[in-house]
Amino acid sequence: MEIKVFDTKDEMGMAAAHQGAKFINEAILEKGHASIIVATGASQFEMLKHLVEEKIDWQKVSAFHLDEYIGLPISHPASFRKYLKERFVSKVRLKEFYYIDGESDVSMECAKLNKTISECRIDVAFVGIGENGHLAFNDPPADFEIEDPYIEVNLDEKCRLQQLGEGWFKSFEEIPDKAISMSIQQILKSDYIICSVPDQRKADAVQKVVRGGVTPSVPASILKNHKNTILYLDKNSGSFI
Repeated sequence: MEIKVFDTKDEMGMAAAHQGAKFINEAILEKGHASIIVATGASQFEMLKHLVEEKIDWQKVSAFHLDEYIGLPISHPASFRKYLKERFVSKVRLKEFYYIDGESDVSMECAKLNKTISECRIDVAFVGIGENGHLAFNDPPADFEIEDPYIEVNLDEKCRLQQLGEGWFKSFEEIPDKAISMSIQQILKSDYIICSVPDQRKADAVQKVVRGGVTPSVPASILKNHKNTILYLDKNSGSFI
């Protein structure tokens, strides 16, 4: 894992987006198209802001949604479909974007997505790390073995409290306790992983990922087993390493 630390969140986001764009453009040059994974949440604000400004032939890019709450309407402020439509999909002209519909039948939705993504080679995954060390919505202890690309998961209390603290929900009771998430093994199949993690509240999780062992109790620690992961931090999230 390569680690890069920047003074500000914006510098971090700009650098992560620029490197990700470089990998996307290389894939397009090599095979005529690219497939990517896109994450959501407050950690991705700056990266996505700069990614949509990069010079990329987006009509040759297909993108996959990383995770979504089960049962949350797309009209809700915390909906990740809403987030991605507003901050990414509406700003570029993609070949295709594969949303996770958390309002549909979960098993059917996973089966549909699993078939589609299994036919793709993922060139770049844009991800973050949660306050509890989660990767996507794979909360600790994460399943490092399951091969299904998309799975139903339970969200732990710390994960849900993070969503409340970021202002996505008005109360803890409003937060769903289940989600559809891309699995750990599917994320690791990506050729390159760009992991953007700003803010002091993530410093403890970052320290555990960087300094600790690879363990399901810190799901994002598995990124150290991926040969092409770049971890982008600001000075606050990187303050404990």
